[in-house]
Amino acid sequence: MTVVVAIDAGTTGVRAIAFNHLGLPLSSSYREFTQFFPQPGWVEHDANEIWTAIQLVLSELKTALDAAGETIAAIGITDQRETIVAWDRSTGQPCHRAIVWQDRRTADYCAQLESDGALDLVRSTTGLVLDPYFSGTKAHWLFTEGGITPDDSVAIGTIDSWLIWKLTGGDTHVTDATNASRTMLFDIRSGEWSDELCELLGVPRHVLPQVVPSSGRVAVTAPSCALGSGIPISGIAGDQQASLFGQACFVPGMAKNTYGTGSFVLMNMGTECPAPVEGLLTTIAWSLPTESGTPQLTYAYEGAIFVTGSGVQWLRDGLHLIDNSNEITALASSVDSTDGVFVVPAFTGLGSPWWDPYARGTILGITRGTTAAHIARAMLEAIALQTRDVVDAMTNAGGLALQSLRADGGAASDFVLQLQADQLGVPVHRPTVSETTALGAAYLAGLAEGFWDSLDDIAENWAIDITIEPASDRSMVEPGHQQWLRAVERSRGWAKGSPGD
Repeated sequence: MTVVVAIDAGTTGVRAIAFNHLGLPLSSSYREFTQFFPQPGWVEHDANEIWTAIQLVLSELKTALDAAGETIAAIGITDQRETIVAWDRSTGQPCHRAIVWQDRRTADYCAQLESDGALDLVRSTTGLVLDPYFSGTKAHWLFTEGGITPDDSVAIGTIDSWLIWKLTGGDTHVTDATNASRTMLFDIRSGEWSDELCELLGVPRHVLPQVVPSSGRVAVTAPSCALGSGIPISGIAGDQQASLFGQACFVPGMAKNTYGTGSFVLMNMGTECPAPVEGLLTTIAWSLPTESGTPQLTYAYEGAIFVTGSGVQWLRDGLHLIDNSNEITALASSVDSTDGVFVVPAFTGLGSPWWDPYARGTILGITRGTTAAHIARAMLEAIALQTRDVVDAMTNAGGLALQSLRADGGAASDFVLQLQADQLGVPVHRPTVSETTALGAAYLAGLAEGFWDSLDDIAENWAIDITIEPASDRSMVEPGHQQWLRAVERSRGWAKGSPGD
């Protein structure tokens, strides 16, 4: 048998999964790695530790594949998109800890850029907003306060670039258009790095990776790779775009939400780049090769919600309301409502559609009758409410009515998806294969190597595990949503001193 291996380099751990032609996972391995919080609002990773974890999971996967007599047709890579690492080309060693997408250290710099009038350039060129979420301002910090001199020996890139560099023994420095589109340095219409933005942020072009299609052979593995040498690396995509691809959302208007550490809603908008929309990101969904040699870009609207599953972790580790994350549903469902309690989990600011780095978490509506169950339910309702806000912004902007939502991720429980269907008023589908991010990376790699023949071939693999319909009585949905919006306003601008600043 032949398989495609996906490397999923996430925020808290790395996973390697082998998929067969039906898109079903056969073997997998997982390792967590350390989270560093050197200052309030700062989040870092050790890039070497990530690479060590990758080698471990690949080694374990190879043992299982060898035992089953399976060979590897290709490798696909998906990653936490906005995390950035700088390394020395000659030694292959990181110059600084990787700065993670959750990191807020460049919030003041982003505010200064906006004050200087850079927002219109950023929006029109990149489809992004001026927010520390994106890696361009992190690169600027590395080359200023981080103390790194961007000379010819320095390379920077998102985690996919770092891993490909290591997998190829330091031979290849590339990224794909989906990851490049999250840097605030990339022109999403031309499909090239923007000289104007590189100059604005002080990031020289020579430190950046070459941009390649999301599907297509870019390199082969070196002997140092735990899987062995000569295996094609043929698929690359940021985690949320990979999930959109893995959910087979190939038609404009199709949308998915990944319920993980955060939640990320993406809607396919087709091959024409849509105009920037307040509160949303315009991003590259994927780039596929064409016979002409010029990759075909597909675009998406995206809403990035920073805290969903990590909010449940906070209830476990911070408040100790539960001992295990799996207990949250039983606790939340033990009450019929939140009894007026709202949790706005703006622990690292608010993402779409608010984009307020100075928002902070709030719990409102507490009375003497409030219990742990009410707070737990309010946290899960916040997941559905934040997603509804993003979907409302997308449908209003794109003019494409949402017919259904495809859901995946570790926090996509039946309970949460019922809350979601009630908020949106449309069916929510969860597929049989839950690892859609890794599956999308595998599809992109396998498509390049002929393991799958076409998008139609891939779409036939998509199968439903469960469909959850909206409740017949949704009379309380709109009043509850209005109260939620009031709660959001209370959280905004808190770190600056006054709401809405």
